[in-house]
Amino acid sequence: MNFNDYKKYVSAETMMGPNSVRILEELLDKYPLQLEPNAQILDLGCGTGLTSLVIARETGSRVYANDLWISAEENRKRFTRWGIIDRVTSAREDANELHFEAKQFDALISVDSYHYFAGEMGFFQDKILPFMKDTGTVLIGIPGLKDEYEGRADELLSNWTGDESYMFKSPRLWKEIIGSHDRIETVKTWEMDCFDVAWNDWLISDHKFALGDRKHFETIIKPYTCFVGIYIKLRS
Repeated sequence: MNFNDYKKYVSAETMMGPNSVRILEELLDKYPLQLEPNAQILDLGCGTGLTSLVIARETGSRVYANDLWISAEENRKRFTRWGIIDRVTSAREDANELHFEAKQFDALISVDSYHYFAGEMGFFQDKILPFMKDTGTVLIGIPGLKDEYEGRADELLSNWTGDESYMFKSPRLWKEIIGSHDRIETVKTWEMDCFDVAWNDWLISDHKFALGDRKHFETIIKPYTCFVGIYIKLRS
């Protein structure tokens, strides 16, 4: 994919943090989805739907755009305005209590949200895996802690994140948290390359929360954190 195809959709209104389209671009470039016609994809924690827009256009698949914080109606209005309402279904459900069909999805993508609800061992097996088809693919991009600072999130990040510092985990630890299962073939985690550009897009915006992040970027965010990429491939 080419970020420039979506640049006009990225704004203080649609961003909720570092540019999710940049993060998604790296995920899709590194692990391109090989999907059959009529494939279904769950965009888990879609925010304002930016990632759902990209997924729908890049894959041609039916996308289920789920977010707990943004109403389904608000996202439907955006999808209508963006001309993708025929390919995107809006939902508002807690990731711990999803109500989709068993083995419904060929792929799941989650950008800048998975760390909020999935930081415990067994979550993937209990809450995500039942909805995934055999041979399905999962792509996740989330903020995390660089490997060398594993176990020091509270010490290093609390002045910026407060009581949410526990959510920041290293790529190595996220691989352990995803864990194993008879249906899981591969789990790969890495420190993503899009850190600087995704953060820069956010910091130059006039979003009120970006103003606060600017104060901590050079002293806390840049030295200690990263974006963690997660790739999971399921067995046939």
